[in-house]
Amino acid sequence: MLNNCRNDFPTLQGENPPAYLDNACVTLKPQSVIDSIHRYYTETPGCGGRSVHRYGTAVSKAVADARTKLGSFLNAATPNEIVFTRNATHSINQIAHGMTWNKGDVVLTSDREHNSNLVPWLQLEQEQGIDHRVVPSQADNSFDMEAFEAACADAGERLKMVAMSHVGNLDGVEIPIAEVTKVAHDHGALVAIDGAQSTPHMNVDVQALDIDFLSFSIHKMCGPSGMGGLWGRYELLDGLRTIQSGGQTVASSTYTDATWAKPPARFEGGLGNFSGMMATGAAIDYLAGLDMNAVHEHEIKLNQIMTDGVKDLPGLSIIGPEDPRKRGGICSLLMDGLPAHDVALLLDEAAGVMVRSGQHCVHSWFADRGHPQGSLRASAYLYNNEDDVRRFVDTLTEIVHTLG
Repeated sequence: MLNNCRNDFPTLQGENPPAYLDNACVTLKPQSVIDSIHRYYTETPGCGGRSVHRYGTAVSKAVADARTKLGSFLNAATPNEIVFTRNATHSINQIAHGMTWNKGDVVLTSDREHNSNLVPWLQLEQEQGIDHRVVPSQADNSFDMEAFEAACADAGERLKMVAMSHVGNLDGVEIPIAEVTKVAHDHGALVAIDGAQSTPHMNVDVQALDIDFLSFSIHKMCGPSGMGGLWGRYELLDGLRTIQSGGQTVASSTYTDATWAKPPARFEGGLGNFSGMMATGAAIDYLAGLDMNAVHEHEIKLNQIMTDGVKDLPGLSIIGPEDPRKRGGICSLLMDGLPAHDVALLLDEAAGVMVRSGQHCVHSWFADRGHPQGSLRASAYLYNNEDDVRRFVDTLTEIVHTLG
């Protein structure tokens, strides 16, 4: 099935389609998602959840259907555990700033977090006096369970939250979340997972993982830009304050008081991105029609080709374990002496190979290790093929030998 899915993506058609390998940033959109956005604006451009005329009713139903599909995709207990947000960053901030904190409460993160799962905790440390602590990884960026258990024990009763990426956008390394969650819960802490790099690429079952919150970005899941999601256990969502009050976030209001709406409406203040929500339903339909285990294996197969082709190039080193099975579809390269941005431009101009260059919003990791220019990151997805990754390898090899 994956062999044919490439035909579903308009930007990959024509005589000279690009080798698009920047999927850890944003994925391409299938025609069905594009059509869904078009239908909203041309057929039912109304306001869901408010107006009762035919446009409003159609949108309300479509949004409810999309919420149900997303809940089923993640194995949520109820669709009311699914909150539509702008992106994973918005979701994480809703968790961080929606909770009540006491000075000295401990939050643990890994040392490989995207700014979205680092800066909100740093902000709370500055403003409310929480104690943010970093759990160091092993030398190859693999998760260090012993270091994590020691950090939990050291925090003791003050440990309130463990917030970690399921899969790192820096290197593709997966954290054993089910094991982490068990340890965290044994210490009485909540677990909030950044699933931006896992939900598009593998089966993510929130019940099986036993986590408390999951943040993710729809734009990395074949869905529209400006769309993300937050899943949380309903009783926990019901205890959060909204960070965007107004509109439908309240059940009723007077000049002196307001009664908050129940989740998820409490967290979706203001006119919604209805076309995005409807297109989210189309994106989930698309992914649900695939075998996500097959998607994961496909990406590893492509990463094996990339890894074999670049690992011995002079001046280059792979971030994370050399084994691509431990890095999913991400091949991120440190480049001694070669400017990553210039190489990325050359890849695109010379061969239509599109990759990411820079620090990938993981500035903390690069600063700690003295690599201010960041890395060159190629990331594969379900519609990529062997020709894409071989074009990347061949063109990068030529650039390294020419400029090195």
